[in-house]
Amino acid sequence: MKKLLAASALAIVLACPSMAAAPDFQTPAPVAFLQDLSTGAILYSKDPDRRMPPASMAKMMTVYVAFDLIKSGELKLNQEFEVSPDTWKKWHGPAAGSTMFLSPGEKVSVENLLKGIVTLSGNDACVVLAEGISGTEQAFTNLMNQRAAKLGLTNSHFGTSNGWPDNGVTYVTARDLAKLATAMIQDHPALYKKFYSLPNFTWGKTLGAGADITQANRDPLLGRVAGADGLKTGHTDEAGYGFTGSAEQGGRRLVMVMAGLTSSNQRIEESVKFMNWGFRAWQAKPIVAKGRKVETAEVQLGNASTVGLVAPANLTATLPAGVATDIQLRVVYDGPIKAPIKAGQHIADLVVMTPDMPAQRLPLVAETDVDEAGFFGRVWAGLKGLFGG
Repeated sequence: MKKLLAASALAIVLACPSMAAAPDFQTPAPVAFLQDLSTGAILYSKDPDRRMPPASMAKMMTVYVAFDLIKSGELKLNQEFEVSPDTWKKWHGPAAGSTMFLSPGEKVSVENLLKGIVTLSGNDACVVLAEGISGTEQAFTNLMNQRAAKLGLTNSHFGTSNGWPDNGVTYVTARDLAKLATAMIQDHPALYKKFYSLPNFTWGKTLGAGADITQANRDPLLGRVAGADGLKTGHTDEAGYGFTGSAEQGGRRLVMVMAGLTSSNQRIEESVKFMNWGFRAWQAKPIVAKGRKVETAEVQLGNASTVGLVAPANLTATLPAGVATDIQLRVVYDGPIKAPIKAGQHIADLVVMTPDMPAQRLPLVAETDVDEAGFFGRVWAGLKGLFGG
C-alpha cells in the first residue's frame, strides 16, 4: 500500500504574497526538453513525446551499447575491426553524409571508431563498429533495441546504427533522448569524460596531397557554455537540425534536447540560449542536510516496527532563481516495508511540490538495519493483524 505522509518537521514555506510562476522561455524549436539531473526537475517541456527521426542523435545508442560492452569486458578499446569494401563503398562520398574518412581494408581500433562517431559523427564509423561487434548492422540494432527497452525508452526504436533515414523504422522522442543521455553520463562516467568533449579528431588523408584530415566537434555548446561536455548533434532533411547536450556548473548538471530547427546556426544560437537559461533562471535550493531524519516508516515482520528515513546526501530542489516560492513536502513509500532492511537502502522518496512545476522526487534511505522478526515476533504480528491490534 502506498503511504503518503506530510513531512511536517520539514514543512518549508518560503512565503510570498502570490505563487511564483516558473520562468518563461520561448524558442522556435518545435520540440524542446530540459532537465536538471541533480534533482530530476523538468525545467522545460515542449512536445517531448512526439515521435521523430533522430538523425545522428541515434548514434548515442550505438555508443551506449559499446560502452556497456566495454564495461562488461566483452569489448576492448584496443580491439581492431576491419573496414569491409562493401561498407566503405556504401558510406563514402558526399551522398553518405558525415564521415570519418575510413579506407577499405583498414583496421581501426574501437577507441578510434568511438572518437570517429562521437566527435566526427561518422556514419562509416558507426557501421564498421556495429558489424565488428555483431557481424551485421541489423544484428547490432537488436542490441540497441534491447538496451533501449532496459533503459525505459518506451517511445523509441532503432533500425540503423547511425540514424540514416529508413522510412520511419527509426524513431525517438525528446524525453527518451534525455533518458539516454542521462544513462550515458551516469552509467559510464569515465568513458563519457574520455570521449564526449574532444574539440576535434584527426583521421584519414586527403586525395592527392595525402594531408591529415582534422574535423571539429559539431557540439554547439563546447567553448560557448561553461561546463559543456557532450553529447550529439543530428541533421537530415527529414529531421531538421537537432541536438542533445549536457553541461555541469556548480554541481548542477543539465541535459537538453532540441529538434526540428532550420539551420546549423539556429541550432547553435538556440542551444546556447536554452542551456544558459537553465542555469541562470533556476537555482538549487537546499531542502534536507545529509543524514537528517525526515520521517519514520512502518515495518512488516521486522524486529522493529518502524525505521527512520534519512537523507543519503544533501538534498536540493530546483526552483526559480531569485524568487520566493511556496514548497510543500510529502514522504511516500510502499509500505509497510517488509524486513529485512539494510541501513542506507532506498525505501522512500521525499516529494517536493512547487507551483507550476512537476513534482520532484528525492531519495530517502533507511536509518538503521532492521532484521526479520523471530518466530514469536512473527506469531505476534500475525495475531495483531488477525485481531486488528
